[in-house]
Amino acid sequence: MTRIYFLLGGNIGNREELLSEAVRKMTNLIGEFVQASSLYETEPWGFTHEQNFLNQVIAFDSDLSALEILDRTQAIEKELGRVRKTTQYCERTIDIDILFYGDELIENERLSIPHPRIQERSFALYPLEELIPNFVHPVLKKSIKMLKEECTDKLKVNIFN
Repeated sequence: MTRIYFLLGGNIGNREELLSEAVRKMTNLIGEFVQASSLYETEPWGFTHEQNFLNQVIAFDSDLSALEILDRTQAIEKELGRVRKTTQYCERTIDIDILFYGDELIENERLSIPHPRIQERSFALYPLEELIPNFVHPVLKKSIKMLKEECTDKLKVNIFN
């Protein structure tokens, strides 16, 4: 079994319900649910939109390969109304990113793990720090806590009530 950390996010529709539904579907298709961070409300990163995002980091244990997980999470995104656009940064019902797959390094035409921009994004680092503050990024060789402290992204990230 491998411990996988995912970042969930969305800013269209019933954000809370879509994140919950993604977790339910992942529990059926990915493996054993381990834990979830709090929900965080965050400003859009890389574009402007009137609706903020809800983000959450979740952890699963799974026997599936990283590419099998990617296929399944993309199918879940589609089921939940995700429409992929030509622009990378845009509004969406749901986004499921694989942040870490154990401490493995994976690089191919479909997938980069660890996610290549974790250290640039407060909306990923805040919930990650809540769950695994001392986890050392296998490429950057710094803890999540240290990456969060060094992050230059100053967009607002607040616990969602």
